[in-house]
Amino acid sequence: MSGPFVEYSDEFRDDVTRRLADHDRVEHALGDRKHAAVAIVLVDSDAERHDGDPLFADDDSYLDDDGDWTMDEVPGETVGLDGRMVGVAGGAAFLLCRRPSRMNRHAGQWALPGGRLDPGETPIEAALREVDEEIGLTLDESAVVGWLDDYPTRSGYVITPVVLWGGADPDLRPEPAEVLALYRIGLHALRDGEPRQVAIPESDRPVIQLPLGRDLIHAPTGAVLYQFRQVALLGHAGTRVDHLEQPVFAWR
Repeated sequence: MSGPFVEYSDEFRDDVTRRLADHDRVEHALGDRKHAAVAIVLVDSDAERHDGDPLFADDDSYLDDDGDWTMDEVPGETVGLDGRMVGVAGGAAFLLCRRPSRMNRHAGQWALPGGRLDPGETPIEAALREVDEEIGLTLDESAVVGWLDDYPTRSGYVITPVVLWGGADPDLRPEPAEVLALYRIGLHALRDGEPRQVAIPESDRPVIQLPLGRDLIHAPTGAVLYQFRQVALLGHAGTRVDHLEQPVFAWR
């Protein structure tokens, strides 16, 4: 059973800011990879108003014959999981996107708002721009709470995660071409879940899995959120995630 909700307050923002500042961030050279940024956008949430999964209510074209999100490519144990993101709202939360299945890359996967840096952009500028373009939330650099380690991906990117204070109940307008559904995930669910590491034959690195709702969040999103959990919520500065693997379906 999950513990109490995290209160969305100035005190909580100060705690997260301090814990992120105490973390010695690791940067990765790009080499021949592209640079991208993602945003962990912190908002408030209501356990009743923001619960439920609009994807399963409004569109069954993404589901298997049993009415569930297909788990065929997910490594490890999936008994009891059906892809629904339910029972996780309440208190301070972060925004999580489900990508449309028609996207060219990472279709249908869980993701944080973000994308590739434009020429001349910093990661913070890119994160702010992507949040505006993808979920219709306009913020400036005063919203930056801190940031986490770079995460190199199998698909040829180095991702820089930026933590943003989104406001208690912002007007969110997801862009349909980029976001199939948008969820407020209470930080208590991230804090109290039991992260899993699963071996796969294709790699000598463990695949990270974060149980949220009735699904599993994998790297790269899962790695970023795991580090946020460890550093910003639990105060474990110095936790690293670049050794954590992505499942094979995310290599493409």
